[in-house]
Amino acid sequence: MNSIPVITIDGPTASGKGTVASRVAQTLGFAFLDSGALYRLTALAAAESGMDLGDEPGLARIAAGLDVSFEGERILLSGREVADAIRAEAVGVAASRIATLQGARSALVDLQHGFRRAPGLVADGRDMGTVIFPDADLKVFLTASVEARADRRYKQLIGRGFSASMQAILQDLRERDARDTERAVAPLKPAEGAHLLDTSNISIEQAVEKVLGWYQPVTQ
Repeated sequence: MNSIPVITIDGPTASGKGTVASRVAQTLGFAFLDSGALYRLTALAAAESGMDLGDEPGLARIAAGLDVSFEGERILLSGREVADAIRAEAVGVAASRIATLQGARSALVDLQHGFRRAPGLVADGRDMGTVIFPDADLKVFLTASVEARADRRYKQLIGRGFSASMQAILQDLRERDARDTERAVAPLKPAEGAHLLDTSNISIEQAVEKVLGWYQPVTQ
């Protein structure tokens, strides 16, 4: 059992888990891992190299060789700021497909484990509590209605200068949910013992307070 504490926050696309996880990490002074960004980074690197999404061995090599760091809101790939680039919808769609590939997932396991360092880690994704950190001190499964998630994603994209269609986002989220929950490799589901948190009608601040409240008894 690793003595370094871990909080995992899993959930579907646009449920708010990334923002909640990063704020919880900041409050506790823990490291932060956005595991979904790793798949997006792999997708971005593959696109920039002209690699086909059907080349599973090639995608696994790209995933294994990622040089990534998270610095607050910044995401650096080989020292280059790519936080906005990886949020493009095309990158997200490609990342969701890459996440179904065993080779790419296996290549990223060691990389994700490497983020576990003192004084602790908050990791968000889809299989953090079920597969990557099954011994986590606190597991949270965060969700929201598809309509609420689509609205958040729409506002996020517009705010970052991307064009967006609400109907297209709704359809994409439904398709991603189906892929993520039905895939054979590490399907999206709550980890055993996870706290369930629906953020459809609560603020990010309220969600953060909930998670911190659940963690307090663990630390006492």
